[in-house]
Amino acid sequence: MQALRDFKNYFFRGLAALLPTILTVWIFIQLYTFVQNNVSSHINRGFVRFLVFVNPAYPYINNEELTVYIKNNFPAADDEQFLQEKIHDSGVKRAARIEEAERYWVHGPGQVAGFLIAFIVVVFIGAFLASFIGRRLWRIFERAFVKAPVVNRIYPHIKQVTDFFLTKEKLAFSRVVAVEYPRKGMWSVAMVTGNGLEKINVSHQKDFLTLFVPTSPTPFTGYVVMVGKDEVVELEMSVEEALRFTISAGVISPKIFKNYSKQRETLPLEKG
Repeated sequence: MQALRDFKNYFFRGLAALLPTILTVWIFIQLYTFVQNNVSSHINRGFVRFLVFVNPAYPYINNEELTVYIKNNFPAADDEQFLQEKIHDSGVKRAARIEEAERYWVHGPGQVAGFLIAFIVVVFIGAFLASFIGRRLWRIFERAFVKAPVVNRIYPHIKQVTDFFLTKEKLAFSRVVAVEYPRKGMWSVAMVTGNGLEKINVSHQKDFLTLFVPTSPTPFTGYVVMVGKDEVVELEMSVEEALRFTISAGVISPKIFKNYSKQRETLPLEKG
């Protein structure tokens, strides 16, 4: 029984050590595959056509290879006269060169070129949008784009999600509190986004806070509520810890994360 318990402990310990690495590598592979299939392959096809257009000798196709291409793509190629006509057809020869080039650039080792081109293009677009003219032009494009009947119901929500994860702008949350929401006796973690509306403060003759209550496991959606300052409990949590707590559905609390961080920091010392 002791051997079985040791085996179980060793298995889960090994799984806990390997699983983060495996999942990280898997996510990057899936991301690369998605970009390769949906973006890079189209870039490579355009790149191949550009190469064939600017360099009539690339790639070299002899008559034997051209004959094989014609017979594979034209059912009437068994007729000798038809075959000779197609051999001297510049359009057919260009199509055969494109197919030959795609074997390397689209289906072979050269397919990574499309991924690198896409990466460089994204960097250049990011650099352009960082400029004053780029920001102005992008705002004009977004205003026109969002006015489309169906787009205006989808694009703003997608932009909200991507901005949440990709932009470096600091979150507008000042501190983290606990509030009895959605009913008395049930507490939720919330972020303070500002003071309450002035009219509500005056009408109730007390100060209110505007809170954002994130939902789990997607903290970029949630509810905005206003409660009195005396109805919240200040928490010794950073905004990042609160988001981590929400995403993990409460599994990763600040205490657990701090203990985990300490273990990670002392791990090299233990090995030594």
